[in-house]
Amino acid sequence: MEFRKANKNDLHSIVRLLADDELGSKRERFEEPLPEAYYEAFNAIETQVGNQIILAVENQKVIGCLQLTIIPGLARQGMKRAQIEGVRVDRNYRGKRIGEKLFEEAILIAKSEKCGMVQLTTDKQRSDAHRFYEKLGFTASHEGMKLIL
Repeated sequence: MEFRKANKNDLHSIVRLLADDELGSKRERFEEPLPEAYYEAFNAIETQVGNQIILAVENQKVIGCLQLTIIPGLARQGMKRAQIEGVRVDRNYRGKRIGEKLFEEAILIAKSEKCGMVQLTTDKQRSDAHRFYEKLGFTASHEGMKLIL
């Protein structure tokens, strides 16, 4: 298995992963052709400094992904943070430490960017994900809130 930064040719595989669970199947539109909104979003991610999608690839197949965004800030004495979102592992590869290794890769990048913290939000319905994140050392220190526009 290798890790690499996603490119536009990976978009179909990424959306497939995002849509392949109970919540994602309601939120995403994995269809052929992919809706243009995915290409526009990927272009925005690709052009924004400090924003990337990291892939886990085995035998040229995308088996996992996450989005990593480096966020400069003034709070905490100007500390940079790394935000992780959109974490998915192909259902056929779960239980093989792919997610753990993806996080290790993301944390290495965050450290190389001199981030003082890695943060994420997770849907309250994802109890398996909560256990996974806690096992990696994340703590539920804050209550997340969203305003859908």
